Amino acid sequence: MHLIRTTLCALCFALPTGAQDFTTSAGVKPILELIKAQWVAVRPYDGKDHLYFSTLLVYRCGIQQISFAYNGGPFQPLQHEPCHEGEANPSALKVETHLPYVVAPLDSLQNIAVELQFDDGSVMVQGYDRASILIN
Repeated sequence: MHLIRTTLCALCFALPTGAQDFTTSAGVKPILELIKAQWVAVRPYDGKDHLYFSTLLVYRCGIQQISFAYNGGPFQPLQHEPCHEGEANPSALKVETHLPYVVAPLDSLQNIAVELQFDDGSVMVQGYDRASILIN
């Protein structure tokens, strides 16, 4: 039994300390790289296109700026709720002041590009066609 406790305790100290820190670019970049296909989604709703950033916004605390463009247009910054620093879950979406989506005319979002800028100067960009991110 002592050996089991000693081994478990050693494993606890062997875990990387930043592995659970989703409030820094170092903590979120590896995850964002893996989930690029799910950063955004388009949903036709109430006669309009809604471009959802919900998945991406969960990692916003480690992102300096989120910008998006559609149909080859210019990038524009996404206005979103701030990171709730000092709280138990700083990345939680409260949806009190900002909605996790933008609205566009129905069927207008054919090609979307998302650009993430990080405090270390790096940038991630991902493009999507409507069919690949369409939800009904």
